[in-house]
Amino acid sequence: MKYRIKNGLLLLYSDNRFFVKKDDLFIDGTKIEAIGADKIKAADGYEIIDAENQLIMPGLINSHTHVYMNFMKNSADDVPFHTWLYKKIFPIEERMSGSDFYWGTLLGIIEMIKTGTTCCLDMHICENECARAVRDSGFRSFMGRCITGSDLYTDAGNYFKGALEEKEKYESELLKFVLSPHSVYACSERLLRQISEEAEKRDMLKHIHVSESDKEISDCLRQYGKTPVELLDGIGFLDSKTVAAHCVKINKAEADIFAARGVSVAVNTSSNAKLSNGVAPALEMLSRNVNVCLGTDSAASNNTLNMFREMGIFSLLHKAVAENSTVLPAGTVLESATVNPSAALGMKGCLGIISEGAAADLLFINLRAPSLFPNNDIISSLCCSANGSEVDSVMINGSFVMKSGVLTTVDVERVYYEIDRIKAKYI
Repeated sequence: MKYRIKNGLLLLYSDNRFFVKKDDLFIDGTKIEAIGADKIKAADGYEIIDAENQLIMPGLINSHTHVYMNFMKNSADDVPFHTWLYKKIFPIEERMSGSDFYWGTLLGIIEMIKTGTTCCLDMHICENECARAVRDSGFRSFMGRCITGSDLYTDAGNYFKGALEEKEKYESELLKFVLSPHSVYACSERLLRQISEEAEKRDMLKHIHVSESDKEISDCLRQYGKTPVELLDGIGFLDSKTVAAHCVKINKAEADIFAARGVSVAVNTSSNAKLSNGVAPALEMLSRNVNVCLGTDSAASNNTLNMFREMGIFSLLHKAVAENSTVLPAGTVLESATVNPSAALGMKGCLGIISEGAAADLLFINLRAPSLFPNNDIISSLCCSANGSEVDSVMINGSFVMKSGVLTTVDVERVYYEIDRIKAKYI
């Protein structure tokens, strides 16, 4: 399809800053063709979209999540981290069957689309079902099967084999695959080294939990005499194709390691707050030019996959901790949910930005929504006032997956029916 979007405001990015401009936007197929009413001389064949009172902005990118867990939201609140993990979440996951992962993933995709996320970096534990849900929904995802164990060719071999088979079967323009070792406590040093070598050989991204809790740090020091960051750096795991999730317990020297190696960090403010693990030192990392991205983690630990909510909490919590209202201004927060994760995923200039040649992953925001009106500072309002309900329509890769609040690729009522059935089994 070819679209000419008229009368709306565009959220553009240039010279490391966002700005708003009223202009026409042309979409041809999966890409943004042109910006500017004067760019296309013969506009025949374009479907006209009137975006009066709307902001057209790049889709948000969730840099760390476990989408299939969406049906577990609010099922394990107000408990300590290790109780949450070992007494609540793991027992559910051990009993889940294949189709449960499919419907759980679709439920998460519904929430992400409805609240303005068009792409995520997802770590899952069931081959094929999560990928099938992404394929069926028209969502964009970078996905990896969680790998644990001691050796990639023995006890972890089935996970690795399944991950590669899934990649071979489902990889497409919208669905890319990464290698996802769980953590330094769930993977041996040998396994982590092997995965790093395989990732380099196959030109794949690596996605791993790092330094999430005090116990993780102390256990790693006891076993290896190193922190998780020091261990990963020592075996050559850390590089520009690594996305390290959480990083709550890192120090300044480790932030410098991330900067030197080009590692991207996905901070998960709400999840870490709920599970009382602390606050990732995002300000320290940003000051050292670490590529800081924003993620929700799972709905089991966050209770939502809403990136607008996550941006607001990210900004406010760091202002409170720093006792400085000038830190993490709206533009920086917005970068952490758009241009920064696009770079982390190797998609700089293609995702998280409105520019000619970029993918047409777009949000249509209702500027007459009471949460945003009056539009005194649109960029600030996206981080400080928006709650996700303002998302009117969503386009992914040039196709509408939601129009005027109605999803076009997912049968929402069927998903809800299946989730009620699943919830009765486990929650």
